[in-house]
Amino acid sequence: MNIEIEVGRKFVKEYQKLPERIKGLAKQKEIIFRENIFDPRLNAHKLHGKDKILWAFSIIGKYRIKFVFLTDKKILFLSIGTHNIYNR
Repeated sequence: MNIEIEVGRKFVKEYQKLPERIKGLAKQKEIIFRENIFDPRLNAHKLHGKDKILWAFSIIGKYRIKFVFLTDKKILFLSIGTHNIYNR
C-alpha cells in the first residue's frame, strides 16, 4: 500500500519531546503503518465522542499516534504521546 503521511505542527512539537527510545519505536511502527494501516501489531482503532472522525494506533504501552484520513491514500498524523493525547 502506498500511503502518504503528513504531520501536523502539534505532532512535530510532541515528537521532539519524546524519549529517544519511544521515537525509535514510533519510527518502526510507522514503517509497519505504511505497509498496512490495519496490521494487528498497531492495534489501529477508531476513536469515539468528540474525536469520532479520528483514529489512533499503538506505539508501545501507553504511547499512541492519533491520525485522520485525508483521503484513501493520504493521512495526517495529528498527535503523539501517552493516552493524554485523547484529552487534547
